[in-house]
Formats: sequence, C-alpha cells, structure tokens
Amino acid sequence: MAKILTLLITLCLIVSVRSAHSQPDLRNNVAAVYNSQIGVNERGGNNRGPEVKQYLASVNLSEGYAWCGAFANWVMKQCGMQAPKGAAMAMAWFPNSKTIWKRSRKDNATPQRGDLFALYYNSLGRIGHVGFIEKWDYGDGYAITVEGNTNDAGSREGDGVYRKRRLIRQLYAVSDWITASGGGALNL
Repeated sequence: MAKILTLLITLCLIVSVRSAHSQPDLRNNVAAVYNSQIGVNERGGNNRGPEVKQYLASVNLSEGYAWCGAFANWVMKQCGMQAPKGAAMAMAWFPNSKTIWKRSRKDNATPQRGDLFALYYNSLGRIGHVGFIEKWDYGDGYAITVEGNTNDAGSREGDGVYRKRRLIRQLYAVSDWITASGGGALNL
C-alpha cells in the first residue's frame, strides 16, 4: 500500500510541475489518489488513526476533529494543487468563483471526475460535508462519490473513506478546483 501511494504521489507531483499539465491527466491523478484511500478507517474511533492523522495534519489540526475537508485538502496537496484558506471546513471548498453546479440552478455545468460536492445541513445552517465526484449520471439521477469521514449510511460523522452512490438531488453544490478558470463558476 505504501509503495502504491508513493508512486501515486510522485505521479501527481510530476504532472503538477509541468508548465502545461492537461486537465484530463490531472483529473485522473486526483482520482487515483482519492481512490487509493478507499477502505481507510479510523482506529480507536473519534476521528483518530494514522491516515486520519495525516489528513488532519495537512490542515494543521490534530486528531479528534471532523476530517472530510482535511481529506479533500490532503488529496489535492498530493497532486501539488492549492487548497482554499480554511480547507478543514467543508464550506471553504465552495467559493462562488469555483462553484459550477448548484441544486437550485438551471444553468449548471456538468460536474466531472475530481470535482468536489457539498451536502448542506439545515441543522447547521451551512455546508457540512465535502467529498469527490467520481461519476455524474443525470440519466439515473445518481452521483458516485469518494469521501472521507463518512460511513455506509452516508453520515458526515463517519469512520472512514468510502465510495458512495448519492442521489444528485440531495447534493447542494459542486466546485471545480481542477480547471484553471474554475470551470465557469456560478454565484451561490
């Protein structure tokens, strides 16, 4: 596992250093990194464990904090990409300049592999969870996602990195951090 992860990180760094890296290559590299983490689980519960510690360290936090945003940040950093200020918070990943899709909009762009999705929680009054889009299918109304700090039930306070099948209508927003222009962003 460590050799595969080292290879993936090296590949991402090579791609990010090139002066004109291609968007499809970068999307595939980001996907390779997040997919390599599927099956990582907390150890000892309560947002702890060796991998969780690495994710949280990427946003200067120690174990014990919610880590979905830290997971997104760690993946992006493995590929040499910049993250937003406050990346530990899920809502930081959805500035207007990067948001390409929103549930209530009709003029949305189609999300792509490697984009980030948000779940909005009325109980919090804000975005409370972030994860990666693996596949977007308007036809069947589902998105396949990869996300940290979730579980089989799709909780935002989970226990690992999972591949999920989520109804598109339940997603709140999608942001594009891979396309240089932000992908034709929408105002939230």
